[in-house]
Amino acid sequence: MTNYNELQECIIKGNRIKARELTQECLDNGNPAKEILDEGLIPGMAVVGKKFQDGEYFIPEMLVSARALNIGLGILKPLLEASDVKPVAKVLVGTVKGDIHDIGKNLVAIMLRGSGFEIIDAGVDVSPEKFVQMAKESGADILGLSALLTTTMTAMKDTVDAFQADGSRDKIKIMIGGAPVTTDYAEKIGADGYAPNAAIAVEMAKTLVGGSR
Repeated sequence: MTNYNELQECIIKGNRIKARELTQECLDNGNPAKEILDEGLIPGMAVVGKKFQDGEYFIPEMLVSARALNIGLGILKPLLEASDVKPVAKVLVGTVKGDIHDIGKNLVAIMLRGSGFEIIDAGVDVSPEKFVQMAKESGADILGLSALLTTTMTAMKDTVDAFQADGSRDKIKIMIGGAPVTTDYAEKIGADGYAPNAAIAVEMAKTLVGGSR
């Protein structure tokens, strides 16, 4: 049985070269791609998320770990798709209309991808109508909205309202985040939840789709 501790450490420390070598080595040794994902890559990124939450890691460390994670995911993705391994859920993420900040959104996307979710990134300055359209086209289970500016928070409400008006609000869970956002605001606009950071966003996403891996 393969010891995945070393692969986890590569993700935690952001060692891209070693992450590539060990992921390939695990495959060459006959380990299933899903097992490598579940036992090596995902637990490693979970530690990174915990360190970030505890203030041990900051954005630069998370991004370095994310690059190592993406190297491993890139190797495994064709095999996972070929074996019809399903993601935990599909998450559409984006920064709302009028706001072009993307670091928070990107961190959430990284953490979700590292926890087995499929990510559809709408980008920044996304209109409510575009979110509705992309949610339909992608079949997203969850919508993650980000805003860094107090002045753009209202676009979150506009987006929730757009799903209501379209009649598709009950088909998607909506979670929000960003510096000026609060739990009270999430409740006020009819969102399903608020996550103060990327690690908590992962736990919330799992809860919203009814469980974890």
